[in-house]
Amino acid sequence: MDSYNQKLFPVKLSLRLKMAITLLMGISIVIPSQSQQAPNIILIMADDLGYEVLPAYGNTFHRTPALDRMAAAGMVFENAHATPLCTPSRVQLMTGKYNFRNYIGFGLLDPTEKTMAHWLKEQGYATCVVGKWQLYGNARQRELAGGKVGSLPEEAGFDAYRLWQVSDLGSRYKDPLLETKGSGVEKFDGKYGPDLFTAYLEDFVEAQAGQPFFAYYPMALTHDPFEPYPGSPDFASYYPENRINDPKYFPGMVSHMDKLVGRIIDKVEDLGLAENTLILFVGDNGTDRDVVTPFKGQDLRGNKGYTNDLGTHVPLLAYWPGTIKAGIRNANLIDLTDFLPTLLQVSGKDPADLPDPIDGVSFYPQLKDSDYSGQVREWVYCHYAPNWGNFTPRTFVYNTHWKYYANGEIFNLSEDPLETRPLIFRELNKTGKKAVRKFRRVIKEMK
Repeated sequence: MDSYNQKLFPVKLSLRLKMAITLLMGISIVIPSQSQQAPNIILIMADDLGYEVLPAYGNTFHRTPALDRMAAAGMVFENAHATPLCTPSRVQLMTGKYNFRNYIGFGLLDPTEKTMAHWLKEQGYATCVVGKWQLYGNARQRELAGGKVGSLPEEAGFDAYRLWQVSDLGSRYKDPLLETKGSGVEKFDGKYGPDLFTAYLEDFVEAQAGQPFFAYYPMALTHDPFEPYPGSPDFASYYPENRINDPKYFPGMVSHMDKLVGRIIDKVEDLGLAENTLILFVGDNGTDRDVVTPFKGQDLRGNKGYTNDLGTHVPLLAYWPGTIKAGIRNANLIDLTDFLPTLLQVSGKDPADLPDPIDGVSFYPQLKDSDYSGQVREWVYCHYAPNWGNFTPRTFVYNTHWKYYANGEIFNLSEDPLETRPLIFRELNKTGKKAVRKFRRVIKEMK
């Protein structure tokens, strides 16, 4: 462990150190069986990564062996969706609620909200968050929100953390300015932020082995600035104050992100925890608009911030050896509000016991049974109020075939996923009219 984590876990020896001491003393060691504790949960969220980037969805340009491994040995959700922008997505994910209920401003998490970390702590889980925070708000974000203040990590239910932008700005990549539990804010000259996040998470997992834990990793990768990364020839000579933002670095950043995911999987397996640990990997919104991705014979420009499929359609992979069957493709709709009830059901809590309003639908039964025929999400609702940039607020409902905007726009997604040809209601077939009528009721009820 590094010195920061020795402060954080003062009474815990690493499992490997325990085993080494025991072997030196000639004493047999008994490791508790995984069935003796609730499943561990690791939730990884990539930043600005649409589904079209990953080979698991048919991309042949990028190389992601760790995520390919997750996909081959686990479940690939083909229709997972987020909001088009980071903070609204993260607020949904953490609270299980649509944005009109609790999104108070960009870069802010309402401090009165109960998050998935709060709930899992009540279930006996140790909690940790590493990576990008950006939920407390800097001065500009608080000003735009009328003086409202967001949440600090401990207020949001996390006992351990190493984070970029709790409140201080600075680089998230090379020479990062990070805040660590027990050590405060520090600049790590010559280091790479994502590597430091991953190392902290690895130490947390090792220290908690034998007790249920929840680790949330909202990654900094693959958000801009697109700049040199470890392994690129110009990394050593690069200084963030010179600020490069060139999409030519994006493929390498994707590869490095994948390498870090692989480290996490390896750590869990090395500790003998794989069969009692659910690892989820998801994106927070579509890919940056400066990135063009070759995909199935097309060049697809990322559409972060905008509401068509390339703005909302994100990867979702689930890996849990012995519980999730290998190589499953799941076509059911998933929304980010679904994560909170799912994780709580993994922990042993019945989602029916959650107080209203929780908008998510647990997909835990789908993880356990690839032939599950019970309740699944029939549509995705999105109240998109960006509160940032020049993006247009929009409200809409959709399934895998049809999409209806509150302003009356209608699209046939099965034929026009990029929404280039708006339709007129009277020209729809019977199935389309039925879907649109339902979506109009959903919007009316949400209001």
